[in-house]
Amino acid sequence: MELVEEALRRHEQGGEHLQAYKHLDAEGARASARAADQLLDKGGAVPPLCGVPISVKDLYGVRGMPTFAGTAKQLPDVWAEDGWLVGALRAQGAVFVGKTHTVELAYGAVGINPHWGTPWNPWDADEHRVPGGSSCGAGVSLWEGSALLALGSDTGGSIRIPASMTGTVGHKTSKGRWPTTGVVPLSSTLDTVGALTRSVEDSIYFFGAVDPAWEHPSSLLAECEALASAGMRIALPHCTIWGDCQADIGLVLAQALTELGNADCSIVGVDGALLDQAEHLYMNGGMPGAECTDFLARDLPGWMDILHPTVGERLAHAPSLSSSTYAETVAARSGMVAAAGTLFEQCDVLALPTAMITPPTVAECAKFETYVATNAAALRPTCAVGMLGLCSVTIPVGLDQLGMPVGLQLVAPDGRDELALAAALAVERTLGTARERLGPPPGVA
Repeated sequence: MELVEEALRRHEQGGEHLQAYKHLDAEGARASARAADQLLDKGGAVPPLCGVPISVKDLYGVRGMPTFAGTAKQLPDVWAEDGWLVGALRAQGAVFVGKTHTVELAYGAVGINPHWGTPWNPWDADEHRVPGGSSCGAGVSLWEGSALLALGSDTGGSIRIPASMTGTVGHKTSKGRWPTTGVVPLSSTLDTVGALTRSVEDSIYFFGAVDPAWEHPSSLLAECEALASAGMRIALPHCTIWGDCQADIGLVLAQALTELGNADCSIVGVDGALLDQAEHLYMNGGMPGAECTDFLARDLPGWMDILHPTVGERLAHAPSLSSSTYAETVAARSGMVAAAGTLFEQCDVLALPTAMITPPTVAECAKFETYVATNAAALRPTCAVGMLGLCSVTIPVGLDQLGMPVGLQLVAPDGRDELALAAALAVERTLGTARERLGPPPGVA
């Protein structure tokens, strides 16, 4: 109970300013905390996440909480039921504090939500900067202290981008590793579920507690430690994603990689042309938009008419599932996924920027043209990972010239989530946790 009360106190202290939540359920959290205390009082073995306060992206159904998916209207009751991941956490005695803001239908990487307000990136105390999207309230809730774990979803970068822009850790799981049931879909082909955390060890603990392949988080931590201690081979792909990275962000990442090279990691170069091809296909092939509009027409008729232009205007130009554009995208992606293994012939993981631009201010994104350009720039370093069927973890490694966090993205082959987590753990053990490396955001204790 004390842990949850402290989480709620932290929200009362800074929540009005940071605006992380669409819906806070303080009484429900207290009731779950009392149930967790009763379980703990009985003694004996308890689930690993018993009593842990968790924020949930408002794309997930959670029993007893409304779901808006970032739109102007509450979704039907079918979207207020637990899906697989929420159900697994509830069975462990986790405490759901509330629903964090999301971009409408998760269709955006900037983190703007004109309907309900955009969460405030805590790393700039003076200007309202975006927190990254689409899981835009998730990382903010972690620094606020109202949650120790923040559920998000990732299609083209929606966990990793906000994690990078808020100085937290984000894990994009392999597609199909965990079911996405009970989560409002963006792209049935690419959607994944996962979490943002305060450290890599927290991310490993969460993954080991939930993933069916692991009996207990301690077993996964031991596996990751063994992999990390063996030394990681990290490859820098030669691609435009690195070439077009903002200069000061590139310098922070280069310094981090130099430190890793001076430790136990081997840094090599590889051909990254496939990453550029996959990024181009994501940005121009229309797959997420086609699958999202199909879902809306089938399950949420009328919702297209209430979307804000930042989302609605872009979805209006999406191809249909029956179009030749969509069929060609599916075919091209299949070929790229088949070739993705060649990226790892000389390495364990790839290193990429997670966000290649400084988070802009909300005011700067008010013009539609600026928003579209910023959204594209935010997606570029992350969207190729999903198109190629890979998994990745982002970890904060420094601050740019404006004092905003910089994330290093470590990409592993499909199904090798443990390897991605182990690589991130090796980085964290060498460079330090987010708080050790960056310090706290302005005004955060």
